[in-house]
Amino acid sequence: MSDQFKAPKGTYDVVAPFSATWLAVKSALTTPPMMSGYDYIETPLFEDTALFVRGVGESTDVVNKEMYTFEDRGGRSLTLRPEGTAGVLRAVLENRLDKGALPVKVWYTGPNFRYEQPQSGRYRQHTQVGVETVGSSDPAIDAEVIWMAIYAQRNILGLTGVRLLVNSLGCHNCRPQYRATLTEFLSGLNLDETTRQRAVINPLRVLDDKRPDVQEQLSSAPLMPDHLCGDCRSHHASVLRYLDILGVQYENAPRLVRGLDYYVKTTFECVHDGLGAQSAIGGGGRYDGLIETLGGDALPGIGFGLGVDRTCLAVQAEGLTLPDAMQVAAFLVPLGEQAQTVVVGLAQQLRSAGIACDMAFDSRSMKAAMKGADRSGAKFALIIGDDEVAGNEVVVKNMGSGEQTSVPLELVISTLQSQI
Repeated sequence: MSDQFKAPKGTYDVVAPFSATWLAVKSALTTPPMMSGYDYIETPLFEDTALFVRGVGESTDVVNKEMYTFEDRGGRSLTLRPEGTAGVLRAVLENRLDKGALPVKVWYTGPNFRYEQPQSGRYRQHTQVGVETVGSSDPAIDAEVIWMAIYAQRNILGLTGVRLLVNSLGCHNCRPQYRATLTEFLSGLNLDETTRQRAVINPLRVLDDKRPDVQEQLSSAPLMPDHLCGDCRSHHASVLRYLDILGVQYENAPRLVRGLDYYVKTTFECVHDGLGAQSAIGGGGRYDGLIETLGGDALPGIGFGLGVDRTCLAVQAEGLTLPDAMQVAAFLVPLGEQAQTVVVGLAQQLRSAGIACDMAFDSRSMKAAMKGADRSGAKFALIIGDDEVAGNEVVVKNMGSGEQTSVPLELVISTLQSQI
């Protein structure tokens, strides 16, 4: 017998019962943008490699080490998308959404691909729910985007261990001076060669280094919030004021920089301390000027990406039980060939009426069929034998209490609807 195929390293299958949590998390994370006037957008899983090199940033680990890049049969260099923003902005430009009413407000969901060392919470294929807003620099929209990122986690899923970190990275006017100050500080530290090179290309990324020995040396590092220009300071204060109005609890995080080059001004991250080293559930920030590097007019923008995978891990870490949208309400048990004919038709009627149901197949015995009803989690078992066929009835059994009642076939749907 040949070796059995397995999912590629760094990936996993979403199967029941975990798939119920997966769908519940995905539904929760997509609810705030759907309720806030955001349109759905879907882009290809692969794009021209140059889009990500230009859009994500050449100094990032994503571009340097983690992209799945290949040459197609036409000799074109293509890359599986490592993140969502660049592809969405490309679609905004290609479809001329930036020439219509502004701001453009879209949401999306789907897998991203990064060649990383797999570990808990870090996969080579991970699914995100994301939001992008293009064409507004209003700090109120920053607050709206941050609210969308955290609301589902706290108020729909019920996570209590999620912390929201907020910072400002300044703008293209005030950041260069801060960058020079930070570079001078970093030059005096005892850093390895790789980190020194990163400090030259993008010194802010060094602040994101999680190694304890590096963090210890960074304890007295100059911080961006202390070097903001007047406009950035005012913008950040307004964002925080709007978050207070929205009732969003947050923590000021002056060292927060995120891992992508394009962020300016507002940046934020959702973290959960129950996830170990990979504590970030997701985050985002403002990327004014990014769309210009992709060939568009200079327009402000802000967005986020939330990991469905890591949010599921947070749900499991807190032991939360989420509603199972896939769970059937009724399990149909036919006892005999005539009953099977009735049950097939009844199942279709129940589903058409919006009542999820399953049924026993292969002429199972009563005992085997009721085991199937137990496994399904159904609230009711509908049992039909020869006597029920003759009387045009159905035995309705409450799987919780064990109570059984005979109900006329034509009243089964209304009976279930009144009790589900």
